[in-house]
Amino acid sequence: MNIAIPLILLVIDLITFQFTTLDLAVQDLFYNFQNSTWLLSNKDNWFLHFILYSGEKKLILIFGISVVLALIFYRKKQIVSDYKSGLMIVAFSLIVVPFTVGQLKGNTNMPCPCQLERYGGKFPEIKLFNSYPSNFIQTQKAKCYPAGHASGGFALMGLYFLFKTKRNKRMALAGAFLTGWITGLYKMMNGDHFLSHTITTMLLAWILIFLVSIVVYNFTQDKEEYEAI
Repeated sequence: MNIAIPLILLVIDLITFQFTTLDLAVQDLFYNFQNSTWLLSNKDNWFLHFILYSGEKKLILIFGISVVLALIFYRKKQIVSDYKSGLMIVAFSLIVVPFTVGQLKGNTNMPCPCQLERYGGKFPEIKLFNSYPSNFIQTQKAKCYPAGHASGGFALMGLYFLFKTKRNKRMALAGAFLTGWITGLYKMMNGDHFLSHTITTMLLAWILIFLVSIVVYNFTQDKEEYEAI
């Protein structure tokens, strides 16, 4: 599979959400307009917040640090040596994907659902490639697109390259998708992200990990083991 597929899907994603109201239609399902409340609340569901967000983030961080430490201090161990390319892809994926998504979030100036007037906020509804209305006075920069919270989960797609058998590769990929989407859906249910935010993050992770894998396999000269997502 080549990089053209996620790139084409990303273009379709951008066009779809630019010219439709799909984001709002989906987000409306998670918002109670009568009570002005979201389906889930961080304050009322602290356990879910820990399991699906803060706890998950900590686990991914610990895992990423462990992989880096293994590559640095245990690189001569047989198991680390045998899986060196895969471990490097995992490590770089866990760095590159969240960093890139974070940089984009800081520059797209797109609001979260909870910041929109439609849901009790102060921001007008706006598309990615449109400008804010001239009469809107922006007092703070919005930093909600794409979905940064799900980026760590989708970065785990790099685990695909860690395993040798197709079965394990598919299981690793499925686990990463599940982790990313669990976080993405949770943040949609409490008004922090739209559907398009999570889809874009997933596709960006796919593209970035693809590029990381090419660089790593060329660097380590393990081209015979290369098999793209």
